[in-house]
Amino acid sequence: MDQETTLRNNLWQIAQSALQAVEPQACIRRTLRREGERLLTEGQAVDLSRIQRIIVVGLGKTSASMTVALEGLLGDRISAGLVVTTDGYSVATKTVEIVEAGHPIPDERGLAAAKRIATLVDGAAKEDLVIVLISGGGSALFTLPSAGISLTNLMSVNKQLLRSGARIQEFNTVRKHLSQVKGGQLARRASPAQLLALVLSDVPGDLLDAIASGPTAPDSTTFVQAKQTLQHCGLWMKVPSSVQFHIEDGLCGNVPETPKPGDLLFEQVKNVIVGSGTVAASAAQAEAERLGYHTLLLTTTLEGEAREVGANLASLAREVVRYGRPVKAPALIVAAGETTVTVRGTGKGGRNQELALSAALGIDGLANVVIASLGTDGRDGPTDAAGGMVDGETVARMRAQGIAPERALANNDAYTALRGSGDLIATGPTGTNVADLCFVIISQTASGTPGACK
Repeated sequence: MDQETTLRNNLWQIAQSALQAVEPQACIRRTLRREGERLLTEGQAVDLSRIQRIIVVGLGKTSASMTVALEGLLGDRISAGLVVTTDGYSVATKTVEIVEAGHPIPDERGLAAAKRIATLVDGAAKEDLVIVLISGGGSALFTLPSAGISLTNLMSVNKQLLRSGARIQEFNTVRKHLSQVKGGQLARRASPAQLLALVLSDVPGDLLDAIASGPTAPDSTTFVQAKQTLQHCGLWMKVPSSVQFHIEDGLCGNVPETPKPGDLLFEQVKNVIVGSGTVAASAAQAEAERLGYHTLLLTTTLEGEAREVGANLASLAREVVRYGRPVKAPALIVAAGETTVTVRGTGKGGRNQELALSAALGIDGLANVVIASLGTDGRDGPTDAAGGMVDGETVARMRAQGIAPERALANNDAYTALRGSGDLIATGPTGTNVADLCFVIISQTASGTPGACK
């Protein structure tokens, strides 16, 4: 078996360990337990004997799977529940209803589900416990636009933001101020009931107000920032007039702001991170060390333009090969986070594929080095791939297929290029969803001249 094949096999084993560490049901069971009439999490307890009704609602790609673990703990104590997930992620449950909706662009199903969830939560009383299961994708799946804004208007804004290269925090600042449930507003609706939110984070830094647009977390962003984001992205004059009018009404105080840190309603709210990119990256690091690699956890807050991050990871690989730093070979460098793509071309791909294609150009000709980037949910952009895994021969394989990788990168066509070289990662739905994971794996014998002519 050649060295690249060994590296690829080891890297896939490492990635699998990372995914298993953030399997949603395992995350719930690690974080939440029941002892008689006490429900325990993070050193705090809910006395179930004082709870009249338990209402379960959820939003996000993994919320259905999280529901299964929760039902295993609470059984028939659950009075009612509704969870919205994306197509293909529904699972069998006993008490809580699961529905599917569109992602990443909201649809009528998500709107209908959000209305039903809002009604459930609006009816909660002081003696009730509302449990909210939150995971990545919840922003699109849990859609209840502000008064005067249609779903079509909201879809238009989402599409424009997706293509603009806006960071997830910027994206969510706008979404929270065009919604009746995001940015802490679901918690506001649940008050005065106790609320426990169990969150599987897909956001760099695990920022509660950014994950699924923070429906149960205090929101520090404002209408001012929402307008500034649209202006910064060059979209203010392109979004529907209903969106402009609503934001201007918010600026004038005619529309209430989202609930802020310090609001008394959050005294009844407990938000708990049950899993994250940090957990996945740490598990990858542990598995790599078990296999004999020196490891470096580079960051769990990775951000930036995907092609630039790919070039930087390639540069790190060259540094290890030439100088044995910042970690000695054999080595694994791991990073977790979420990059962005500013779409300027007409090609097909996703941020992980674009990162991998850029990295391939940076390690062209470098032997015994493999770089991979994948979405932990198994989906990368509007494709059937999770990402890409490239080595020093990837570019040569592309050229042999008549593909110019530089042109493909310029056209945002990473999917076509990586498919041509056989370097796509295709997992199908993984059942989890935390941050994207990026890996650089280097053997003891790595060598070569990056960028050498072929």
